[in-house]
Amino acid sequence: MSDIEDAKRFFFEGLAYLDDQNFSASEGRFIETLKLAPQSVPTLINLAIAQYKQNKIDDAALTSKRAIEIDPNNVEAYSMLAACQRQQRLYLAALSTCEKIISITPIVSEAHCNLGVVLYELGRYEEALLNIGGATLRYDEALAAYDNALAIKPDLTEAWVGRGNVFNATKRHVDAARAYSKVLEIEPHYPFGKGLLLYQKLVLCDWKDFDRLTKEIESDVASGKLSAEPFGWQAVATSERSLQLCAQLYNEKKYPAQIRNIRRRNPKSTKKICIGYLSGEFREQATAQLLVGVLENHDNTQFEIHAIDNGWDDRSEIRRRIVGSVHDVIDISRLDDSKATTAICEKQIDILINLNGYFGEHRLQVFARRPAPVQANYLGFPGTLGASYIDYIIADRHVIPEGHEGFYTEKVVYLPNCYQANDGSKKIGLQSFGRQKCGLPEKGFVFCCFNNNYKTLPHMFDCWMRLLRKIEGSVLWLLEDNAVAAGNLKKEAGARGVNPERLIFAPRMPLPEHLSRHRLADLFLDTLPYNAHTTASDALWTGLPVVTQIGDTFPGRVAASLLSSVGLPDLITATQQEYEELAIELATNSVKLAAIKNKLSQNRLTKPLFNTQLFTRHIERAYKAMYERLQAGLPPESIYVPQ
Repeated sequence: MSDIEDAKRFFFEGLAYLDDQNFSASEGRFIETLKLAPQSVPTLINLAIAQYKQNKIDDAALTSKRAIEIDPNNVEAYSMLAACQRQQRLYLAALSTCEKIISITPIVSEAHCNLGVVLYELGRYEEALLNIGGATLRYDEALAAYDNALAIKPDLTEAWVGRGNVFNATKRHVDAARAYSKVLEIEPHYPFGKGLLLYQKLVLCDWKDFDRLTKEIESDVASGKLSAEPFGWQAVATSERSLQLCAQLYNEKKYPAQIRNIRRRNPKSTKKICIGYLSGEFREQATAQLLVGVLENHDNTQFEIHAIDNGWDDRSEIRRRIVGSVHDVIDISRLDDSKATTAICEKQIDILINLNGYFGEHRLQVFARRPAPVQANYLGFPGTLGASYIDYIIADRHVIPEGHEGFYTEKVVYLPNCYQANDGSKKIGLQSFGRQKCGLPEKGFVFCCFNNNYKTLPHMFDCWMRLLRKIEGSVLWLLEDNAVAAGNLKKEAGARGVNPERLIFAPRMPLPEHLSRHRLADLFLDTLPYNAHTTASDALWTGLPVVTQIGDTFPGRVAASLLSSVGLPDLITATQQEYEELAIELATNSVKLAAIKNKLSQNRLTKPLFNTQLFTRHIERAYKAMYERLQAGLPPESIYVPQ
C-alpha cells in the first residue's frame, strides 16, 4: 500500500473517531496522517479540533498556526485559532484573528458571532482588569457583531447566547432573559440554556414558569443532560445529589482535568508550608471581607502565604489589608492558563486554595492543570466542584453532616466550629440612621432580609407575606438589586393580599454604613434553599438576630452553622411552620426578642464565630494535616480538626 493510500486511511479513520467523540484516538490517527502528508491542511484542522476537544489548547493553537502557514486564507484554521486564543485569554490576538476571518468571508454568520464572543470576553477582561468605562464600548461592539450574525442567520443559537451574556454583564436582565428564551425556542436542549434563563428570572424575581423550569432542570440533571450551571442551580436545588451531578457534568464539559506531574517537595527543604489563596475577588467583596482577618492572623513562622490574584486592585481598605498581610501578591489576571500555572509552580505552593469555585472571576482551568500537589475548595462556592483535581473541601458538621460525604467529590475537612471565616475587626459605620431616612415607618415591627434577590423564591415569599398579614403594622425591608425585581415583588405582595407599600427597598451602600443601618431592623428572615451567608454574618455582627430554616444542601445549612457558632441554636428551625411560628413569637414577644438580642450582644465577642484568631489556628491545623498526608505519600482523606 502506498503512502498516499495509508495517509487517506489514517485520515478517514481519524474523522470516524472524531465523529464518535473518541478524540484521543482521532488525534493519533491525524498525527499518523501528517507523517505521510505533512502539508495536509484538512488534517491539521481536524487535528486541532481533536486537540481542542481534549482541552489541549496550546497544542491546538500551534496546529492551527501550522495550517495557516500553509494556507493563509483558510477560514476554518483561523476560526480554530480564534477559539484557542479565547481559551488562552489572548483576547486582543483573538480579536485580530476574528477580524481576519471577516475580511476573508464577510457573509459567514459564524464569523460575526465569533467576533461578538471575543468582544464580549474582551469587555469583561477590560472591565475586570482595568476597571474603566472602555468595557462598555466593547459590549456595544459585541452586540453589533451579534446583530450582524443574526442578520445573516436569524436562528444562530450562539449569537442569541452571546446577546444574553452581554445583557447579563451590563445588568440588562430583562433583555438577557428574552435572549436566553429565544435560545431555547431555537434549541430546547442547548447546553446549560435552561439554567441561564432560570437565573435571569430569579434575579428579576420573575416567577412565571418557575415550577416547570425547575422540574425540567431537575429531571435533566438526573439524566445526565447539560441543563444548568452549578452556581445558578444552587439557588433552587434541594438535593445534594443533584448539586453533585450538576457540578460533575459542568466540570467534565468545561474544565476537564489536564495531565501534569505533581510536585512533592522534600520536607527538609523548608520550615514553612506554602499556602496559595487563588481568587478573583481580592477587593471590596464578600469573600475578601470574610477572609482578610485570617490572612492577617496567619502564623508567618510556620506558613508562607501567597495571594494569587485573578482580579484587580480596587484601591480599597480591604485590598490594602490583604496586600499588607501576605508574603506577596501574584497577578495572574493577564496570564494565559499555561503561564499562570507556571507562575504558581515557581512559587512552590504546597496547598492551593480555590476561593471562587464556579463563582466570579475564577480560574478553574488553572486548577485543572494541577499547579500544586494539594488543592482545596473553600469559602466562595458552598458545595462540591465535581472536579477530580480538587482534593479537599473545607466545611463543618452543620454544612456537611457526617454520612453525607458521598455527595462531595472532594474529601471533607471538618473544622470544629463554623467553617466560614469572619473578620472580628469589621467596622460598623458611626453614621446614625433614622427610620425616616431609610424609608421605614416610625412605628411597627421591621422584618428584613438583605440577601441578593435571586435567593428569594415563591414558597419563602408566601411565608413572609403571611407574617406581614399576621403582624399588624409590620414591614419587610429588602435589598434592592434592580428596579424590575422590586416592582415584581411588590406585585407579588399585592397578589397575596398585602399592601405593596409594606415592602421597603434598601439601596446598596458602602459596607460600614450598610452595617450601621441594620440597627433599624428587628429581625432578619433567612431564605431557603440558599441561606444568607455573608449577609447572615453581617446581621449577627451588628446584633441583629437571624431566624433560619435548615435545608438539605450545603447552601441551605450555612446560617444554622453560623447561629450554632455564636451560641444561638434556638433560632434554627427544622420546618417552614416552625420558622413562621418562631418569627411570629419574636415579633409579638418583645421580652423574648430583647433577651435574644442581649445574648447575641454578649456572645458575638465570646463565642467562636467572630474569634478570627481561633479560627485561623483551626484552619492552619487543617493545612498541616493535609501537608503531613502529602509528605507521607498518603492520598487525601477526611480530616477532623480538633477543638
